[in-house]
Amino acid sequence: MLYSNVAPGEKRRLLRERLGSGELLQFPGAFNPLSARLIEQKGFDGVYISGAVLSADLGLPDIGLTTLSEVAGRAKQIARMTDLPAIVDADTGFGEPMNVARTIQELEDAGLAGTHIEDQVNPKRCGHLDGKSVVDESTAIKRIRAAADARRDANFLIMARTDIRAVEGLDAAIDRAKALVDAGADAIFPEAMRDLAEFEAMATALDVPILANMTEFGKSELFSTAQLQNAGVSIVIWPVSLLRIAMGAAGRALDTLNEEGHLTSRLGEMQHRADLYDLIDYESYNHFDSGVFNFTITKE
Repeated sequence: MLYSNVAPGEKRRLLRERLGSGELLQFPGAFNPLSARLIEQKGFDGVYISGAVLSADLGLPDIGLTTLSEVAGRAKQIARMTDLPAIVDADTGFGEPMNVARTIQELEDAGLAGTHIEDQVNPKRCGHLDGKSVVDESTAIKRIRAAADARRDANFLIMARTDIRAVEGLDAAIDRAKALVDAGADAIFPEAMRDLAEFEAMATALDVPILANMTEFGKSELFSTAQLQNAGVSIVIWPVSLLRIAMGAAGRALDTLNEEGHLTSRLGEMQHRADLYDLIDYESYNHFDSGVFNFTITKE
């Protein structure tokens, strides 16, 4: 009932423990708190909170328009609704190194298990669009060093995302990743890898976990979890998939309303009321409410 009973520190500790196991952890992207609970119900390892999804949820493009307070606030709403660890996209850290430091502490306070900071020029753009620009290595290192120095919980996972592959190639991505690990990154998110061999090269060159982004309609092929695990990947995210599926279904439903005047033909595609009540644990609220308003006081 209400929010998760697992403390944020315990979520972080368990994530760290599982990252050391060698298994591939699967983090679908949640587009709201309810979808985070569904991800947990379906047996996944964690919840990913995409910056692109948070922007889209506000009706905005993913070009750095969201603020720290917006991202931290929405991430808190999502993270507290599940027992799973949640990782959030913090873009470029919302400013200079001191802003990055504040970002980390805000996200710790919001109950996140980790975040990633990227090396794009601010304002950034979606990692799978052309025309990206990255900062110089010194600036990228300062962002990650500030993040590592600012955290108060040693188990809070700080990932460095590098977009340099699309700009300067794979060798440059490996070199940049090594420098970011030296600066304090616990894991590396190499964006827009072209094939499995590139993921494998990153995993071989580094001694920290590698994250793979399996976003649809992007630069990377959509590899299976088995393929990614064989390539040495430790975490896989599907950042926008659930939002895309939900919005696609919503669009089709609205078309049906226009064409038929009702949604009878779409009932089989809908989440049933009973399934929704089960997902939000409606029954426990009912028992709690009865316990509060139907009690007696024993007089001695």
